Amino acid sequence: MERKNKWDSAYQGADFSDAPISSLLKDNVYLLPQLSGPKGMALDLACGRAGNAQFLAKNKFSVDAIDISSVLIQGLEKYVVSQNLDINCQIRDIENDGLSDKKYDVIVVSYFLNRDLFPQIVNALKPNGLLYYQTWSKLQIDRKGPRNPEFRLDKGELLHLCEGLQIIYFRENGVEGNTSQGLRNETMIIAKKTSKQSQ
Repeated sequence: MERKNKWDSAYQGADFSDAPISSLLKDNVYLLPQLSGPKGMALDLACGRAGNAQFLAKNKFSVDAIDISSVLIQGLEKYVVSQNLDINCQIRDIENDGLSDKKYDVIVVSYFLNRDLFPQIVNALKPNGLLYYQTWSKLQIDRKGPRNPEFRLDKGELLHLCEGLQIIYFRENGVEGNTSQGLRNETMIIAKKTSKQSQ
């Protein structure tokens, strides 16, 4: 209840029109699955203002946008209708209730970390489905992001959490080289569930 209240308070009066899109998703949109049907199924997990969900809906996906905040989801539902977006808004405490049995072509997670959920996330991918995951790293050069180390990944940890998936893209610049350039404070991955793993 404490987490829900925190995010309900944070999302009072949320503006969905300028919701940020994961740079990982935006910069690698060309890697999205090419589907035989009219629309694929996608999940924006811990969606926040649903920038990723909006982006995917505009790229021919039917999207489930899930978040713990009822204030957020109620506002998002109204926005989705006004914009005629194919987004199904769901209030769900995934940390306690987990994911449903639904399967997705694409799952996007941005700046949310619960290590225990990774097996469920992998299970929720369809064969050849893609996971786009971008969050904070302990290899930080400044104070951006959460202070609690529990919400930051160790070096190489994201690769370990995605073990068994086919790695399409991975980036973790850390503190190497000229830290005034490049991607810092974050780690990101695009990983594919192979047909073999789905058996």
